[in-house]
Amino acid sequence: MTDTRGPQPQYEGYATGPLPGEREPAPGQAGGPYHPPQAYPSPAGGTQGGPPQGAQHGVGAAQAARRPRTGARTTPRTRKARLRVAKADPWSVMKVSFLLSIALGICTVVAAAVLWLVMDAMGVFSTVGGTISEATGSNDSNGFDVQSFLSLPRVLIFTSVIAVIDVVLATALATLGAFIYNLSAGFVGGVELTLAEDE
Repeated sequence: MTDTRGPQPQYEGYATGPLPGEREPAPGQAGGPYHPPQAYPSPAGGTQGGPPQGAQHGVGAAQAARRPRTGARTTPRTRKARLRVAKADPWSVMKVSFLLSIALGICTVVAAAVLWLVMDAMGVFSTVGGTISEATGSNDSNGFDVQSFLSLPRVLIFTSVIAVIDVVLATALATLGAFIYNLSAGFVGGVELTLAEDE
């Protein structure tokens, strides 16, 4: 059987060229990743989300040019607030005054006991008692005995009674003062205070 088609043309691209998997990369793409074509080119000199390199250099130059002067000193500004005490709660005033008056009464009793012990150690009662006994004494009686009258138990009892009276009076007067302040603050506006921060 003979071939009747005659000589066929030879295509150099298919006959002599390499296969698609054996082709060498282009000169500009040798050894690098594949970059698909972009519809919009990226801005030159910077990445997305940040200022361009030229703008960064401009900001740095502006900051370097605006250096603070060494001779100038800035004075910190003190903030002030003007407040007004419009009302005092009588219940809170009573509680605070009650506790403060109890503390004051305890201090009074302790101070009286310490003072009596110091005066007794110095011999004040014996000296004064002897003088008063001689002045008020007679042939029938020895006179007024100061040491027995100003004994430590009597002094502590008397001081405790005074402390209790002070607690009652101080609490009542403070509560009454809160009511009076609230009435006067309704007419004149109350006491104004100016508060300032520490420097």
